[in-house]
Amino acid sequence: MKSLVKFLLNFFPRTLLISISNSIKPILNLVFTGSRFKDPINSKSYSYFFPYGYNKARSFALSPGTFSLERHRLLWLYLKKETNFFNDESSILHVAPEQCFYLNFKSRFKKYITFDLESPLADIKGDICNLPFNDNQFDYILCNHVLEHVYDDQMAMNEIFRVLRKGGTAILQVPIDYNKEKTLDGREIDDKKLRNKLFGQYDHLRMYGKDYFKKLNKTGFRSVDVDYLSTLTQEEITKFSIKNAGTIPVCFKD
Repeated sequence: MKSLVKFLLNFFPRTLLISISNSIKPILNLVFTGSRFKDPINSKSYSYFFPYGYNKARSFALSPGTFSLERHRLLWLYLKKETNFFNDESSILHVAPEQCFYLNFKSRFKKYITFDLESPLADIKGDICNLPFNDNQFDYILCNHVLEHVYDDQMAMNEIFRVLRKGGTAILQVPIDYNKEKTLDGREIDDKKLRNKLFGQYDHLRMYGKDYFKKLNKTGFRSVDVDYLSTLTQEEITKFSIKNAGTIPVCFKD
């Protein structure tokens, strides 16, 4: 199963995988109903979570019901329990919308806009470095695992800061190597195999270090690296299968 997952991720475009997954998800949702794991996003329990990973596949990472990964399930719990994100009146910009959240958010919020360069789930297609929105427009911005793909990530951060309202919150998750003080930049590397070796994925342009938060603060944010996983019980971590979820970079516009 792990070999199959790696093959699909590395040789098929993400847009195609999203389209295919939409048709098979109802089947998987039924077949793997059980009691071993629980997906907090749809509140359903399953007998099995699939492995996932471009290089080294992580066991029990992908939910068959929502296709959420560990970081998605942890983020859902954080937003649900620690924020007012689920206020129906919240205005939300969702950049590169994750499939596991999309239908729930689309049906729940009146002011919910999805944006991406090419995702089939995007209401508006465009460049994150030139967002087609007014200043101070959104209460929340979700932009997860996007910045590592963007050539000028500083410009993207500036644009996110611009369209976020004062008092608003942005969730900007990226891959971070906490053993490195400084971000390893590879924007000029054309070799996909080398990028995969250095950054963990062939289409990543950098691996962020601990200086990521300094970069966010320089943009104007007040950033906090939230270790929400440490607030949960071991039983919850096992049940939701989120031990590899990492932390949540939360950015406030004061």
